[in-house]
Formats: sequence, structure tokens, C-alpha cells
Amino acid sequence: MSILRATYQIRLLAFRAVEIRKRLVLVVPKHCKFHSSLKTLIRTTGRTIQREAM
Repeated sequence: MSILRATYQIRLLAFRAVEIRKRLVLVVPKHCKFHSSLKTLIRTTGRTIQREAM
């Protein structure tokens, strides 16, 4: 099982997407889980971050 965390790069991309009013699409395998830090980031940024399954 893989877990995706809110790394510095993801946080930076997310806040840049908010700034320019774009969406950040995370394309990950279906079985990939999101760490609580990433779930918190998603709640913080509203609908800016989207998950797309491969």
C-alpha cells in the first residue's frame, strides 16, 4: 500500500494553484491512500486539489 503525504512540493503546487485560481490534479493509483496531512491540505484549499485514479 502506498501513502501520499503533503510534501513541500505538493503544498507549494497547491498554494500556487489557489493563487492563480487553477486546479491541482493528483493522478495516483486507485490503491494509493492519502496521509492525514494531505487530507488537511485538501480541506484547507477547498476544491483546488482533485484526485484522479490511474
